Amino acid sequence: MRYLAIPASLLLLSACTVGPNYGGPPQIGSASGKAGNGFVRGGEAVLKQEPSLAAWWENFNDPILNQLEQMAIAGSPDLDVARARLNQARASLRLEEVSGTPTVGAQAVYSHIRVPGLSLGGNEGDTASDGESGSKTNNYNIYNLGLQANWELDLFGGQRRKTEAASAKLDAADAAVADAQVSLTSAVAQAYFNLRDRQHRLELARDIANQRQTQLDLTQQRYEHGTGSKVDVDQAHTALEQAQSDLSPLQIEAASFANALAVLTGQVPGAVDSIVEPSAEIPLPPAQVAVGDPASLIRRRPDIRMAERQLAASNAQIGVAEAAQFPSLSFLGILGVGGTSISDLSNLDDFAAVALPRLTWNFLDFGRSKANVRQAKAANDEASANYRSTVLNALKDVEDSLASFGHRREMVARLARAEQSSARAVTLTQQRFEAGTVSRLQLLDAQNQHLILRQALVSAQAGLAESFVSVEKALGLGWEEGSQK
Repeated sequence: MRYLAIPASLLLLSACTVGPNYGGPPQIGSASGKAGNGFVRGGEAVLKQEPSLAAWWENFNDPILNQLEQMAIAGSPDLDVARARLNQARASLRLEEVSGTPTVGAQAVYSHIRVPGLSLGGNEGDTASDGESGSKTNNYNIYNLGLQANWELDLFGGQRRKTEAASAKLDAADAAVADAQVSLTSAVAQAYFNLRDRQHRLELARDIANQRQTQLDLTQQRYEHGTGSKVDVDQAHTALEQAQSDLSPLQIEAASFANALAVLTGQVPGAVDSIVEPSAEIPLPPAQVAVGDPASLIRRRPDIRMAERQLAASNAQIGVAEAAQFPSLSFLGILGVGGTSISDLSNLDDFAAVALPRLTWNFLDFGRSKANVRQAKAANDEASANYRSTVLNALKDVEDSLASFGHRREMVARLARAEQSSARAVTLTQQRFEAGTVSRLQLLDAQNQHLILRQALVSAQAGLAESFVSVEKALGLGWEEGSQK
Protein backbone atom coordinates (compact mmCIF):
# COMPACT_ATOMS: atom_id res chain seq x y z
CA MET A 1 0.00 0.00 0.00
CA ARG A 2 1.40 3.40 -1.01
CA TYR A 3 0.80 6.89 0.41
CA LEU A 4 1.42 10.29 -1.11
CA ALA A 5 2.46 13.03 1.34
CA ILE A 6 1.42 16.66 0.78
CA PRO A 7 4.40 19.00 1.21
CA ALA A 8 4.02 21.42 4.10
CA SER A 9 5.02 24.27 1.80
CA LEU A 10 1.83 23.74 -0.21
CA LEU A 11 -0.30 23.97 2.92
CA LEU A 12 1.45 27.19 3.89
CA LEU A 13 0.94 28.54 0.39
CA SER A 14 -2.77 27.85 0.68
CA ALA A 15 -2.93 30.52 3.38
CA CYS A 16 -2.07 33.20 0.79
CA THR A 17 -4.97 35.46 -0.21
CA VAL A 18 -4.65 37.80 -3.17
CA GLY A 19 -6.76 40.87 -3.82
CA PRO A 20 -7.35 44.02 -1.76
CA ASN A 21 -8.63 43.75 1.79
CA TYR A 22 -11.83 45.69 2.38
CA GLY A 23 -11.14 49.01 4.12
CA GLY A 24 -14.69 50.24 4.57
CA PRO A 25 -16.84 52.67 2.56
CA PRO A 26 -15.76 56.18 1.52
CA GLN A 27 -16.37 58.94 4.07
CA ILE A 28 -19.05 61.49 3.23
CA GLY A 29 -19.47 64.72 5.19
CA SER A 30 -22.50 66.98 5.67
CA ALA A 31 -22.89 70.61 4.66
CA SER A 32 -21.50 71.62 8.05
CA GLY A 33 -18.30 69.68 7.49
CA LYS A 34 -18.86 66.40 9.31
CA ALA A 35 -21.59 63.81 9.02
CA GLY A 36 -22.43 64.04 12.71
CA ASN A 37 -23.05 67.77 13.05
CA GLY A 38 -26.80 67.74 12.44
CA PHE A 39 -29.28 68.38 9.66
CA VAL A 40 -29.48 71.75 7.94
CA ARG A 41 -33.29 71.97 7.63
CA GLY A 42 -34.09 70.90 11.18
CA GLY A 43 -35.78 73.92 12.69
CA GLU A 44 -37.99 73.90 15.76
CA ALA A 45 -39.76 70.71 14.70
CA VAL A 46 -36.64 68.61 15.21
CA LEU A 47 -35.35 66.79 18.28
CA LYS A 48 -31.71 65.69 18.04
CA GLN A 49 -32.24 62.58 20.12
CA GLU A 50 -32.04 59.18 18.44
CA PRO A 51 -35.38 57.95 17.04
CA SER A 52 -36.85 54.54 17.78
CA LEU A 53 -36.34 52.05 14.97
CA ALA A 54 -39.70 50.31 14.98
CA ALA A 55 -43.42 51.13 15.14
CA TRP A 56 -43.14 54.88 14.52
CA TRP A 57 -46.78 54.82 13.36
CA GLU A 58 -47.86 54.36 16.97
CA ASN A 59 -47.11 58.08 17.44
CA PHE A 60 -50.45 58.77 15.74
CA ASN A 61 -52.40 56.84 18.40
CA ASP A 62 -54.68 55.42 15.70
CA PRO A 63 -55.67 51.78 16.40
CA ILE A 64 -56.86 51.21 12.82
CA LEU A 65 -53.53 52.36 11.40
CA ASN A 66 -51.71 50.13 13.90
CA GLN A 67 -53.85 47.17 12.80
CA LEU A 68 -53.19 47.79 9.11
CA GLU A 69 -49.44 48.06 9.70
CA GLN A 70 -49.34 44.74 11.52
CA MET A 71 -51.43 43.11 8.80
CA ALA A 72 -49.02 44.40 6.15
CA ILE A 73 -45.91 43.18 7.98
CA ALA A 74 -47.47 39.74 8.36
CA GLY A 75 -48.98 39.38 4.90
CA SER A 76 -47.16 41.52 2.35
CA PRO A 77 -45.94 39.54 -0.69
CA ASP A 78 -43.21 42.14 -1.23
CA LEU A 79 -41.76 41.30 2.16
CA ASP A 80 -42.03 37.60 1.36
CA VAL A 81 -40.01 38.21 -1.82
CA ALA A 82 -37.26 39.95 0.18
CA ARG A 83 -37.24 37.18 2.79
CA ALA A 84 -36.99 34.51 0.09
CA ARG A 85 -33.99 36.31 -1.39
CA LEU A 86 -32.43 36.39 2.06
CA ASN A 87 -32.81 32.62 2.33
CA GLN A 88 -31.21 32.25 -1.10
CA ALA A 89 -28.26 34.34 0.08
CA ARG A 90 -27.89 32.14 3.18
CA ALA A 91 -27.80 29.04 1.00
CA SER A 92 -25.26 30.65 -1.34
CA LEU A 93 -22.97 31.46 1.58
CA ARG A 94 -23.19 27.90 2.87
CA LEU A 95 -22.37 26.62 -0.61
CA GLU A 96 -19.23 28.77 -0.78
CA GLU A 97 -18.20 27.77 2.74
CA VAL A 98 -18.17 24.07 1.87
CA SER A 99 -16.71 24.52 -1.62
CA GLY A 100 -13.19 24.64 -0.18
CA THR A 101 -13.54 21.31 1.63
CA PRO A 102 -12.88 17.84 0.18
CA THR A 103 -15.70 15.91 -1.44
CA VAL A 104 -15.88 12.20 -0.60
CA GLY A 105 -17.95 9.59 -2.39
CA ALA A 106 -18.33 5.83 -2.34
CA GLN A 107 -18.36 3.63 -5.41
CA ALA A 108 -19.06 -0.01 -6.17
CA VAL A 109 -18.21 -1.18 -9.69
CA TYR A 110 -18.83 -4.45 -11.50
CA SER A 111 -17.47 -4.98 -15.01
CA HIS A 112 -17.71 -7.92 -17.37
CA ILE A 113 -14.94 -8.04 -19.97
CA ARG A 114 -14.85 -10.34 -22.97
CA VAL A 115 -11.56 -9.92 -24.83
CA PRO A 116 -9.84 -12.41 -27.14
CA GLY A 117 -6.46 -13.59 -25.91
CA LEU A 118 -6.34 -11.35 -22.75
CA SER A 119 -4.99 -12.73 -19.48
CA LEU A 120 -5.25 -10.83 -16.14
CA GLY A 121 -2.59 -11.79 -13.64
CA GLY A 122 -2.37 -15.37 -14.77
CA ASN A 123 -6.09 -15.91 -14.35
CA GLU A 124 -7.40 -17.15 -17.63
CA GLY A 125 -11.04 -16.70 -16.68
CA ASP A 126 -13.74 -18.52 -18.61
CA THR A 127 -12.37 -19.60 -21.97
CA ALA A 128 -14.39 -20.15 -25.12
CA SER A 129 -13.20 -21.19 -28.60
CA ASP A 130 -14.14 -19.48 -31.83
CA GLY A 131 -15.13 -22.30 -34.14
CA GLU A 132 -14.14 -20.61 -37.40
CA SER A 133 -10.77 -19.09 -36.46
CA GLY A 134 -9.82 -21.45 -33.63
CA SER A 135 -8.80 -18.50 -31.39
CA LYS A 136 -9.60 -18.38 -27.69
CA THR A 137 -11.82 -15.71 -26.05
CA ASN A 138 -11.43 -14.96 -22.32
CA ASN A 139 -14.33 -13.65 -20.17
CA TYR A 140 -13.57 -11.77 -16.95
CA ASN A 141 -15.64 -10.38 -14.08
CA ILE A 142 -14.04 -7.43 -12.27
CA TYR A 143 -15.27 -6.16 -8.88
CA ASN A 144 -14.22 -2.92 -7.20
CA LEU A 145 -15.33 -1.30 -3.94
CA GLY A 146 -13.88 1.91 -2.51
CA LEU A 147 -13.93 5.59 -1.65
CA GLN A 148 -13.00 8.54 -3.84
CA ALA A 149 -12.09 12.02 -2.60
CA ASN A 150 -11.44 15.28 -4.43
CA TRP A 151 -9.85 18.35 -2.91
CA GLU A 152 -8.75 21.58 -4.53
CA LEU A 153 -6.31 23.62 -2.45
CA ASP A 154 -7.18 27.30 -2.13
CA LEU A 155 -3.60 28.34 -2.90
CA PHE A 156 -4.24 32.01 -3.58
CA GLY A 157 -7.43 32.63 -1.61
CA GLY A 158 -9.88 32.69 -4.49
CA GLN A 159 -12.35 30.51 -2.60
CA ARG A 160 -11.90 32.54 0.58
CA ARG A 161 -12.70 35.69 -1.41
CA LYS A 162 -15.80 33.97 -2.83
CA THR A 163 -16.92 33.17 0.71
CA GLU A 164 -16.19 36.75 1.77
CA ALA A 165 -18.31 38.06 -1.12
CA ALA A 166 -21.16 35.66 -0.32
CA SER A 167 -21.11 36.75 3.33
CA ALA A 168 -21.35 40.41 2.30
CA LYS A 169 -24.19 39.58 -0.08
CA LEU A 170 -26.01 37.86 2.77
CA ASP A 171 -25.70 41.03 4.85
CA ALA A 172 -26.98 43.04 1.87
CA ALA A 173 -29.98 40.73 1.51
CA ASP A 174 -30.65 41.12 5.23
CA ALA A 175 -30.62 44.91 4.83
CA ALA A 176 -32.90 44.57 1.79
CA VAL A 177 -35.55 42.93 3.97
CA ALA A 178 -35.35 45.84 6.41
CA ASP A 179 -35.51 48.32 3.53
CA ALA A 180 -38.59 46.57 2.13
CA GLN A 181 -40.26 46.86 5.53
CA VAL A 182 -39.40 50.58 5.73
CA SER A 183 -41.00 51.13 2.32
CA LEU A 184 -43.99 48.96 3.17
CA THR A 185 -44.87 50.58 6.49
CA SER A 186 -44.56 54.08 5.03
CA ALA A 187 -46.69 53.11 2.01
CA VAL A 188 -49.42 51.77 4.31
CA ALA A 189 -49.47 54.99 6.34
CA GLN A 190 -49.44 57.18 3.21
CA ALA A 191 -52.35 55.25 1.69
CA TYR A 192 -54.25 55.35 4.98
CA PHE A 193 -53.92 59.12 5.41
CA ASN A 194 -54.82 59.70 1.77
CA LEU A 195 -57.91 57.55 2.24
CA ARG A 196 -58.95 59.44 5.39
CA ASP A 197 -58.37 62.71 3.55
CA ARG A 198 -60.61 61.69 0.65
CA GLN A 199 -63.29 60.30 2.95
CA HIS A 200 -63.46 63.47 5.04
CA ARG A 201 -63.33 65.80 2.06
CA LEU A 202 -66.05 63.73 0.37
CA GLU A 203 -68.34 64.30 3.35
CA LEU A 204 -67.65 68.02 3.22
CA ALA A 205 -68.17 68.02 -0.56
CA ARG A 206 -71.59 66.44 -0.08
CA ASP A 207 -72.44 69.13 2.49
CA ILE A 208 -71.35 71.79 0.00
CA ALA A 209 -73.47 70.21 -2.75
CA ASN A 210 -76.49 70.17 -0.43
CA GLN A 211 -75.89 73.83 0.40
CA ARG A 212 -75.65 74.64 -3.31
CA GLN A 213 -78.95 72.85 -3.91
CA THR A 214 -80.61 74.92 -1.20
CA GLN A 215 -79.14 78.09 -2.70
CA LEU A 216 -80.47 77.14 -6.12
CA ASP A 217 -83.94 76.50 -4.70
CA LEU A 218 -84.00 79.89 -2.92
CA THR A 219 -82.65 81.68 -5.99
CA GLN A 220 -85.29 80.00 -8.17
CA GLN A 221 -88.01 81.11 -5.73
CA ARG A 222 -86.75 84.70 -5.79
CA TYR A 223 -86.74 84.65 -9.58
CA GLU A 224 -90.29 83.30 -9.70
CA HIS A 225 -91.43 86.03 -7.30
CA GLY A 226 -89.74 88.72 -9.37
CA THR A 227 -87.07 89.61 -6.81
CA GLY A 228 -84.21 87.85 -8.60
CA SER A 229 -82.78 87.50 -12.09
CA LYS A 230 -82.33 84.60 -14.47
CA VAL A 231 -78.58 85.22 -14.28
CA ASP A 232 -78.68 84.51 -10.54
CA VAL A 233 -80.49 81.23 -11.22
CA ASP A 234 -77.97 80.18 -13.86
CA GLN A 235 -75.07 81.02 -11.57
CA ALA A 236 -76.61 79.02 -8.72
CA HIS A 237 -77.21 76.09 -11.06
CA THR A 238 -73.61 76.25 -12.28
CA ALA A 239 -72.36 76.27 -8.69
CA LEU A 240 -74.48 73.19 -7.92
CA GLU A 241 -73.21 71.26 -10.94
CA GLN A 242 -69.64 72.16 -10.03
CA ALA A 243 -70.14 71.01 -6.44
CA GLN A 244 -71.68 67.72 -7.54
CA SER A 245 -68.90 67.13 -10.08
CA ASP A 246 -66.36 67.42 -7.26
CA LEU A 247 -67.75 64.23 -5.69
CA SER A 248 -66.65 61.76 -8.39
CA PRO A 249 -62.86 62.33 -8.23
CA LEU A 250 -62.93 61.99 -4.45
CA GLN A 251 -64.95 58.77 -4.67
CA ILE A 252 -62.56 57.34 -7.26
CA GLU A 253 -59.49 58.22 -5.21
CA ALA A 254 -61.00 56.87 -1.99
CA ALA A 255 -61.69 53.52 -3.67
CA SER A 256 -58.16 53.46 -5.11
CA PHE A 257 -56.50 54.05 -1.74
CA ALA A 258 -58.72 51.44 -0.06
CA ASN A 259 -57.68 48.95 -2.74
CA ALA A 260 -54.03 49.90 -2.23
CA LEU A 261 -54.31 49.19 1.49
CA ALA A 262 -55.76 45.76 0.77
CA VAL A 263 -52.93 44.85 -1.61
CA LEU A 264 -50.28 46.21 0.76
CA THR A 265 -51.62 43.89 3.46
CA GLY A 266 -51.50 40.93 1.07
CA GLN A 267 -55.22 40.74 0.35
CA VAL A 268 -57.53 41.25 -2.61
CA PRO A 269 -59.01 44.73 -3.26
CA GLY A 270 -61.97 45.43 -1.03
CA ALA A 271 -60.79 43.15 1.77
CA VAL A 272 -60.12 45.99 4.24
CA ASP A 273 -63.19 48.11 3.42
CA SER A 274 -64.92 47.03 6.62
CA ILE A 275 -61.87 48.15 8.63
CA VAL A 276 -61.49 51.63 7.11
CA GLU A 277 -65.20 52.50 6.94
CA PRO A 278 -66.80 54.71 8.07
CA SER A 279 -64.55 57.73 7.76
CA ALA A 280 -62.62 59.08 10.73
CA GLU A 281 -60.65 62.18 11.62
CA ILE A 282 -57.09 62.38 10.34
CA PRO A 283 -54.75 61.81 13.31
CA LEU A 284 -52.11 64.47 13.77
CA PRO A 285 -48.43 63.63 14.31
CA PRO A 286 -46.37 64.88 17.27
CA ALA A 287 -45.34 68.52 17.15
CA GLN A 288 -41.67 67.47 17.06
CA VAL A 289 -39.83 64.53 15.55
CA ALA A 290 -36.64 62.84 16.78
CA VAL A 291 -34.08 62.59 13.97
CA GLY A 292 -30.64 61.98 15.48
CA ASP A 293 -27.75 63.10 13.27
CA PRO A 294 -26.43 62.25 9.78
CA ALA A 295 -23.82 59.84 11.14
CA SER A 296 -26.47 57.74 12.87
CA LEU A 297 -28.60 57.91 9.72
CA ILE A 298 -25.78 56.37 7.70
CA ARG A 299 -25.43 53.54 10.22
CA ARG A 300 -29.17 52.96 10.52
CA ARG A 301 -30.77 53.36 7.10
CA PRO A 302 -31.15 49.93 5.45
CA ASP A 303 -30.54 50.99 1.85
CA ILE A 304 -27.22 52.56 2.90
CA ARG A 305 -26.23 49.39 4.74
CA MET A 306 -27.22 47.39 1.66
CA ALA A 307 -25.10 49.59 -0.63
CA GLU A 308 -22.12 49.31 1.76
CA ARG A 309 -22.36 45.51 1.85
CA GLN A 310 -22.60 45.41 -1.94
CA LEU A 311 -19.42 47.47 -2.02
CA ALA A 312 -17.72 44.95 0.28
CA ALA A 313 -18.87 42.08 -1.95
CA SER A 314 -17.53 43.76 -5.10
CA ASN A 315 -14.19 44.35 -3.35
CA ALA A 316 -13.94 40.62 -2.60
CA GLN A 317 -14.71 39.80 -6.23
CA ILE A 318 -11.46 41.53 -7.22
CA GLY A 319 -9.59 38.89 -5.22
CA VAL A 320 -11.61 36.16 -6.93
CA ALA A 321 -10.60 37.50 -10.35
CA GLU A 322 -6.93 37.90 -9.36
CA ALA A 323 -6.73 34.39 -7.93
CA ALA A 324 -7.93 32.99 -11.26
CA GLN A 325 -4.68 34.23 -12.86
CA PHE A 326 -2.59 31.76 -10.83
CA PRO A 327 -2.20 27.97 -10.95
CA SER A 328 -4.67 25.71 -9.17
CA LEU A 329 -3.74 22.45 -7.47
CA SER A 330 -6.17 19.65 -6.76
CA PHE A 331 -5.87 16.08 -5.51
CA LEU A 332 -7.80 12.96 -6.36
CA GLY A 333 -7.59 10.24 -3.72
CA ILE A 334 -8.83 6.67 -4.14
CA LEU A 335 -9.08 3.96 -1.46
CA GLY A 336 -10.46 0.56 -2.30
CA VAL A 337 -10.22 -3.15 -2.92
CA GLY A 338 -10.90 -5.12 -6.07
CA GLY A 339 -10.50 -8.40 -7.88
CA THR A 340 -11.99 -10.82 -10.33
CA SER A 341 -14.35 -12.38 -7.79
CA ILE A 342 -16.58 -11.09 -5.01
CA SER A 343 -14.45 -12.88 -2.41
CA ASP A 344 -11.51 -10.68 -3.40
CA LEU A 345 -13.32 -7.66 -1.87
CA SER A 346 -12.65 -9.04 1.62
CA ASN A 347 -8.96 -9.58 0.96
CA LEU A 348 -7.12 -6.64 2.56
CA ASP A 349 -3.95 -7.66 0.77
CA ASP A 350 -5.54 -6.18 -2.35
CA PHE A 351 -6.24 -2.86 -0.61
CA ALA A 352 -5.03 0.10 -2.72
CA ALA A 353 -4.54 3.78 -1.94
CA VAL A 354 -3.79 6.31 -4.65
CA ALA A 355 -3.33 10.09 -4.52
CA LEU A 356 -3.15 11.89 -7.84
CA PRO A 357 -2.15 15.58 -7.89
CA ARG A 358 -3.39 17.80 -10.70
CA LEU A 359 -1.89 21.20 -11.51
CA THR A 360 -3.68 23.50 -13.97
CA TRP A 361 -2.71 26.98 -15.10
CA ASN A 362 -4.12 29.00 -17.94
CA PHE A 363 -0.93 30.99 -18.39
CA LEU A 364 -1.74 31.76 -22.01
CA ASP A 365 -5.33 33.02 -22.18
CA PHE A 366 -4.70 36.05 -24.39
CA GLY A 367 -5.59 38.55 -21.65
CA ARG A 368 -8.86 37.03 -20.43
CA SER A 369 -7.76 36.88 -16.79
CA LYS A 370 -6.48 40.45 -16.80
CA ALA A 371 -9.72 41.60 -18.42
CA ASN A 372 -11.68 39.87 -15.66
CA VAL A 373 -9.61 41.71 -13.04
CA ARG A 374 -10.20 45.05 -14.76
CA GLN A 375 -13.90 44.27 -14.94
CA ALA A 376 -14.01 43.42 -11.21
CA LYS A 377 -12.20 46.65 -10.33
CA ALA A 378 -14.58 48.68 -12.49
CA ALA A 379 -17.53 46.97 -10.80
CA ASN A 380 -16.02 47.94 -7.45
CA ASP A 381 -15.74 51.55 -8.61
CA GLU A 382 -19.40 51.39 -9.61
CA ALA A 383 -20.38 50.02 -6.20
CA SER A 384 -18.38 52.78 -4.48
CA ALA A 385 -20.11 55.46 -6.57
CA ASN A 386 -23.47 53.82 -5.88
CA TYR A 387 -22.74 53.94 -2.14
CA ARG A 388 -21.92 57.66 -2.31
CA SER A 389 -25.07 58.30 -4.34
CA THR A 390 -27.20 56.34 -1.87
CA VAL A 391 -25.83 58.29 1.10
CA LEU A 392 -26.23 61.68 -0.58
CA ASN A 393 -29.78 60.90 -1.66
CA ALA A 394 -30.59 59.65 1.84
CA LEU A 395 -29.37 62.94 3.32
CA LYS A 396 -31.42 64.81 0.72
CA ASP A 397 -34.52 62.75 1.58
CA VAL A 398 -34.19 63.70 5.23
CA GLU A 399 -33.58 67.38 4.55
CA ASP A 400 -36.50 67.55 2.08
CA SER A 401 -38.90 65.80 4.44
CA LEU A 402 -37.85 67.94 7.41
CA ALA A 403 -38.38 71.12 5.40
CA SER A 404 -41.80 69.88 4.30
CA PHE A 405 -42.77 68.86 7.83
CA GLY A 406 -41.81 72.23 9.29
CA HIS A 407 -43.62 74.29 6.65
CA ARG A 408 -46.72 72.10 6.70
CA ARG A 409 -46.94 72.55 10.46
CA GLU A 410 -47.09 76.31 9.87
CA MET A 411 -49.67 75.87 7.10
CA VAL A 412 -51.94 73.75 9.29
CA ALA A 413 -51.65 76.26 12.13
CA ARG A 414 -52.64 79.14 9.84
CA LEU A 415 -55.54 77.24 8.28
CA ALA A 416 -56.73 76.16 11.73
CA ARG A 417 -56.83 79.79 12.84
CA ALA A 418 -58.61 80.74 9.61
CA GLU A 419 -61.14 77.94 10.09
CA GLN A 420 -61.87 79.12 13.63
CA SER A 421 -62.41 82.67 12.36
CA SER A 422 -64.70 81.35 9.64
CA ALA A 423 -66.69 79.35 12.19
CA ARG A 424 -67.15 82.49 14.29
CA ALA A 425 -68.29 84.35 11.16
CA VAL A 426 -70.90 81.67 10.47
CA THR A 427 -72.15 81.96 14.05
CA LEU A 428 -72.47 85.75 13.76
CA THR A 429 -74.18 85.48 10.38
CA GLN A 430 -76.59 82.93 11.85
CA GLN A 431 -77.42 85.36 14.64
CA ARG A 432 -77.93 88.21 12.16
CA PHE A 433 -80.13 85.97 10.02
CA GLU A 434 -82.27 85.14 13.03
CA ALA A 435 -82.47 88.87 13.74
CA GLY A 436 -83.60 89.47 10.15
CA THR A 437 -80.65 91.66 9.13
CA VAL A 438 -79.23 89.23 6.51
CA SER A 439 -80.87 86.91 4.01
CA ARG A 440 -80.80 83.15 4.05
CA LEU A 441 -78.68 83.23 0.91
CA GLN A 442 -76.06 85.27 2.74
CA LEU A 443 -76.08 82.75 5.57
CA LEU A 444 -75.70 79.87 3.10
CA ASP A 445 -72.83 81.66 1.42
CA ALA A 446 -71.00 82.04 4.76
CA GLN A 447 -71.60 78.38 5.53
CA ASN A 448 -70.28 77.34 2.13
CA GLN A 449 -67.14 79.40 2.61
CA HIS A 450 -66.62 77.69 5.96
CA LEU A 451 -67.03 74.24 4.41
CA ILE A 452 -64.52 75.07 1.68
CA LEU A 453 -62.05 76.26 4.31
CA ARG A 454 -62.59 73.08 6.30
CA GLN A 455 -61.76 71.09 3.16
CA ALA A 456 -58.50 72.99 2.83
CA LEU A 457 -57.71 72.35 6.50
CA VAL A 458 -58.41 68.62 6.15
CA SER A 459 -56.15 68.45 3.09
CA ALA A 460 -53.40 70.31 4.96
CA GLN A 461 -53.71 67.99 7.96
CA ALA A 462 -53.38 64.97 5.68
CA GLY A 463 -50.33 66.58 4.09
CA LEU A 464 -48.81 67.14 7.53
CA ALA A 465 -49.38 63.50 8.49
CA GLU A 466 -47.86 62.36 5.20
CA SER A 467 -44.83 64.62 5.67
CA PHE A 468 -44.25 63.03 9.09
CA VAL A 469 -44.37 59.63 7.40
CA SER A 470 -41.84 60.88 4.84
CA VAL A 471 -39.51 61.93 7.67
CA GLU A 472 -39.72 58.51 9.30
CA LYS A 473 -39.13 56.77 5.98
CA ALA A 474 -36.19 59.05 5.16
CA LEU A 475 -34.70 58.25 8.56
CA GLY A 476 -34.88 54.55 7.69
CA LEU A 477 -37.36 53.67 10.44
CA GLY A 478 -40.05 51.00 10.51
CA TRP A 479 -37.96 47.87 11.08
CA GLU A 480 -36.28 46.24 14.04
CA GLU A 481 -33.39 43.87 14.62
CA GLY A 482 -34.40 40.27 13.99
CA SER A 483 -37.50 41.14 11.95
CA GLN A 484 -35.71 40.07 8.76
CA LYS A 485 -35.38 36.44 9.79
